[in-house]
Order: sequence, then C-alpha cells, then structure tokens
Amino acid sequence: MPGTPLVGWDDIAAVAPDGLAVLDCVGRFVRLNPAAVALCGAGTEAELLGAPAPFALGEEADACWAGLLDEHSDERSDEQVAHWVPDSGARREFAYRARTLASDPKFTVVSFRDVTDESHRQRRLVAIARTSIALASEGSLGSTLDAVAQQIVQADGLAGAQILTLDDTGRELRLMGSAGLRHWDSFLDRLLECRDRGARLVMLDTLKEREPVVVPHRWAQIREDPAWEPLHSYLGELNWDSFVSVPLMARGRPEGVLNAYFAPGQEIGSRTLEFLAAMAEQAALAVDYATLLQSEREGARRNERQRLARDLHDSIVQQVFSIGMQANAAGVLGSRGGPVPAPAVQKFADEVGTLSRTVLADLRAMVHELRPPSSARLGLEDAVSALVKSTENRTGLSIRLQCDQELDVIEPEPAEDMYRIVAEAIHNVVKHAEATTVTIRLGVHDHTLTASVRDDGRGLTESGGRKAAPEAKAGRTAGTARYHGYGLTTMRERAERWGGTMRIRSGAKSGTTVRVVIPLPVRVPDSPPTAPENSRSTPRAVPLREATNPARSGS
Repeated sequence: MPGTPLVGWDDIAAVAPDGLAVLDCVGRFVRLNPAAVALCGAGTEAELLGAPAPFALGEEADACWAGLLDEHSDERSDEQVAHWVPDSGARREFAYRARTLASDPKFTVVSFRDVTDESHRQRRLVAIARTSIALASEGSLGSTLDAVAQQIVQADGLAGAQILTLDDTGRELRLMGSAGLRHWDSFLDRLLECRDRGARLVMLDTLKEREPVVVPHRWAQIREDPAWEPLHSYLGELNWDSFVSVPLMARGRPEGVLNAYFAPGQEIGSRTLEFLAAMAEQAALAVDYATLLQSEREGARRNERQRLARDLHDSIVQQVFSIGMQANAAGVLGSRGGPVPAPAVQKFADEVGTLSRTVLADLRAMVHELRPPSSARLGLEDAVSALVKSTENRTGLSIRLQCDQELDVIEPEPAEDMYRIVAEAIHNVVKHAEATTVTIRLGVHDHTLTASVRDDGRGLTESGGRKAAPEAKAGRTAGTARYHGYGLTTMRERAERWGGTMRIRSGAKSGTTVRVVIPLPVRVPDSPPTAPENSRSTPRAVPLREATNPARSGS
C-alpha cells in the first residue's frame, strides 16, 4: 500500500497484547492484527477488510492516543467505549484509543480490548448499590420500582424492563415500574385482549413455577402469532429479541415478576440471570416493605378505632345514657298531672347540665387527640404545651411542663411518637388517676430523648382490682399490659419503634410516673434522589384467573 505508514506493522501486530486495527478516512477496516480479528469474532482478516469499524475518528480519537504503545502504562482513564455487533454471535464492548497518523491523515490506528464482562460487572454493582439507595429513600413504590427498572436497563444495556406486582388477593398483576418502553395506559388492557385471543403470556409460568423463564427470540414468536396482534405495534417500537421473566420472591411467596427485554445479539448467560435475580430481590424487598407499611397503617387505624370505641363507651356513652335517664325521670314527673316541685326540677337541671358539660369536654378532648397540633410543624415543645393548656382548661388539672432547650433538634417522626406517648399518659391521668397535679419533663441528653409524666393520683390497678407492682416495664412484666391495656401497649410500641423503653412506677400514696427513653436517630448524608415517578393513572390490574393454564394464561 504505497504511501501508507505501515513500516513494522507485522512486528507490532505480532507482539501487541490488544487488538490493533488501521482504519481509512471513512472508518473502514484496512488492516487488523490476529488479536483484533479474534476480538471481532471473525475467522480471518479478509472477512473484516472494508467493513465499517465502531470506533470514533478525528480530533476526538487523537485525544485518546497518549501512551498507546507504552507497555508499562496501566492508565485506562483516557479510553473510549464502542459497541461491536458481529453478523453472528454476541454483542461486544470495546475500550479503545485511536490516533490519526500525522504522516498520512487518511489513516487512523486503533488499539482496543474487550471489556464486555468487566463493564457488565461494574455496571451491575453500581445498579445494585443505586437500587439499595432507592429502597432506603422514602419515595413511593412506583418511583422506587421505576428506579430499579432503569438501573437494570442501564447496567446491561437492555432494550427494556418491566416490574409487575401482585395485589393483596394474589390474583391480579399491576404494572408498577418500567424503563425503555413507552408509557401506554392501554398496555394492560391490550395484554388481556391478547390473552383472551389465546396468547401464552410467559410471566404466569414464572409465577407458577417460581423460577426464571428464558425465551430466546421471543419477539419473532410474538410477531408471527396473530393472538398478539393488539400489541404488535407497541412491542414493535422496541428493538428487542429475547425475553426473560424473573419472579419477585419475598418470605417464600411470589410478589410479582420482573420482565427483561434483551436487544438483538445480547447473550443470556448464568451471570445475566444472577444479576436479574439480584435486582428482582431488591424489587421484592421494596414491595414487601410497602405491604408491611400498609399493614401497619391499617393496624394503626384499626387500633385507633378501638380506642375511640373504648373511650366513647367508658365515658360519653354512659354519660349520654345518664342524661337520657334524667330526661325520662323528668317526663314521668310531668306526666302525673300535678305540679312538679321546684327543687326536683332544679336537681334534674343541675345533673343534666353537669353531664352535658362533661360530655362536651370529653368530645373536645377526643377531637384534640384526633387532630393535635402537628409536632412536625410546631415542634415537640409547642405541641405538648398546647396539649397541656387544653387539658387544664377542660379538666381543672394543674400541669407543670419543663422542657430542655434542645428539643428543636428532634426529627419529626420520633417527635410525633413522643407527643402521642405523652398525650396518652395525660389521657390516662385524666380518666383514671383522680389526680390534682401533673408534672411533665421533656429533655435531650447524650443523643437520647427522655420524657416523664408524674401525677399525684391513686396509682395504677390491675384489671382484677389489685394494686400494680411498684415498678414495671410496660408490656414486659406480668399484668402490666392490663392496666388500661390498649393505651399502655400503644405507648410501649411507639417507644420500641425507635429502640426505646417505657417504665412505670406506681404507688397508692406516690401516684404514678411514666418514663420514656428514646435513642435519637443518627443523621446521615442525604441519599441521591430516586428516578422521578412517571406520570401515571392508577395502575390497571391483570386478573390471573387462568394462571393454571399456560396455553391461555395472563402475563
């Protein structure tokens, strides 16, 4: 090749550990050493001559040449990455450096190496780490699963990914996370239509077998199957070939599926399945956490309804019943036809008035407890102060509140739980202690939030009427949980949520003291934000009524 600076090419090509190639001015292969031929998946150099190379040319390539032939250099930071898709075989990822020859600018020399496996490992580790960060954040389940799907697509260069979850009944799937596929509200409706037309949807096999299902060349099968016609256009927008469905398993039960759409030429090996299984486990953790959180919220609402029912029955219902009895008695006197003595009328009026004021005070107290001043908005000290003033106004109790100056450092969630604990303690004093004075202390010492509520009342009694033990750790000493049971149990659970404790001291002459200690959470740097939640309507559901018939089963 006259005029081309290829002096010593054979000598360089024979000893170069990486692939070496010469490209012409339009980026086609002119020469390749044996290592380059092998990396490109060809049998001989002649098979590649004249074929377009995947490498960049020009000034961008010149910047990457420094140290190309320095066998002692390990610096890789100036490498670029290119993807090579051979006529047959798997797609490869090359890290390369290129330089246009000064003696003949028509030619560029490229040194490259295969980093497919190395890059996949790095991207997968990053994907798992970022997914863990997303799970640690407080985003919605949809945004978290979108982030998981996005990490899968980015890590392995997939065409797309979907995450579908089972509903509470275990009979319907909802699309909760996706990446790479255009958001389409009608997708699940069309999927159902395909199933009704006889299409086999692989993800139900995954749920049934609880094992990953791999379907090579799945797009070709779907494209040729008329039962899939409602989704041909939509799935045809994606450049994909093979398909893998992996179950989301939590606590030994399936929570949904992870569907992965592979680009043409991508291999589905054991490492790929291991990565998808790891990401499916991350997604299953997110779903399981959301399920537990929902269950906890429902339990809290149920317990709150039970507490309201108890309070209504113990006080308001009985008082209203007494008002009714007084009204009936007054009616009986009036029905006798004779004059009603003024003292009797005055007595009825006084009793009805007293009962009415008591009912009104109790109702106001319940409303205050249902909608207290937000400790997140006011701060713990201000919220408790408002509660104290309200209680004093309606009950006549004398309440002394002592607060440290460091309460403003408390995070909203532990502050809210401590507020609820103090409110329940005051509620118990009002209802059961027959006290005249109450002392409340709140403080922060050595990263620990402490609170004590002490009254001068008659002390706690067990359900059978016996006096309580002089000191008991709520919920852990026999009989303690029965002292006005639900309230103390809830207080204990709120304290234990933060690794804290609650202790009670009670005596007939010394009243009762409730002391709560909560270790404060250690602040950590804010985690990177999760991927923004896609704008979506309420997720549509895919019924699984035909899951046992793979030939006509849903996704």
